[in-house]
Amino acid sequence: MNYTQTMAALKKMGTAQNVKTYTRHGAGKKQFGVSFANLYTLQKKIGVDHKLAEQLWKSDNSDAQTLATLIADPEQFTKKQANAWAKDIQKKKYYMLCLMLAQLVAKTPHAENLIWTWMKNKQEYIVECGYDTLASMLRDGGKLKTSEYKKILKTIEKEIGTAPNRAKHAMNGALMAIGIYTGLEKEATAAAKRIGKVVVDHGETGCKTPDAIPYIQKALKRRK
Repeated sequence: MNYTQTMAALKKMGTAQNVKTYTRHGAGKKQFGVSFANLYTLQKKIGVDHKLAEQLWKSDNSDAQTLATLIADPEQFTKKQANAWAKDIQKKKYYMLCLMLAQLVAKTPHAENLIWTWMKNKQEYIVECGYDTLASMLRDGGKLKTSEYKKILKTIEKEIGTAPNRAKHAMNGALMAIGIYTGLEKEATAAAKRIGKVVVDHGETGCKTPDAIPYIQKALKRRK
C-alpha cells in the first residue's frame, strides 16, 4: 500500500465515536478515529515499510502516526528520527503515541542510549517516552545492569513526587517493570512503599494509575 491508499483506508475505518474517545485521551483534531484493532489489521497487511512509516508520521494525523510506529523498521529507525518523533509527541501531547513509540524504540540498537537521554529531559512527554521505553524493553527481554536499575529506582523515588503528570505515570510503570522483570522485586517494592500512592490526572477518561506493590505481586505470580 502506498501513502494515498493507506490514508484512504484509515479514513474509511474511522468512526465519530472513536474520535470523541481518542480526543479525550489527547489525540487532537487531526485524526479519523481508527480503532487499534483496525490499525493492527493494517499493520499485518502492510508489514514492515519504513518509507511509508516516515510519510505517515509527517501527516501529523494521530491514527497515521500510530500506524507508523507499527510498520517502521527498528533497524532503519535512527536516533535522530526517534528524537524528532519524541519532540513531535511533546507538541501534540498524546500519551498513547509515547507508548507506541516506546515499543518501537525498545527494538532499536540505540534503545539504551535514548532511555537515559529521555529520562533526563525536562519536557513531560519526552520523559514519559524514556520511562515507557524502559518498560517496553524489559517486557521484550532487554537488560541493563543491575546497578543501573537501582540507580533508576532511586531517581524515580526522588523525582516522582514533583514530576509532570504523564511523566509520573510512566515512572510508576517503569518501577513496576523493574520489580517484575529484573529480580529486584524487594527493591522496587520498598521504593514504592516509600513513595506512597501515585496520583495522576487522567482527565475525562476511565484510565487509572495502578498501585505498584499489588501490581508487581500479581504479575510475578502470573509469571511463575
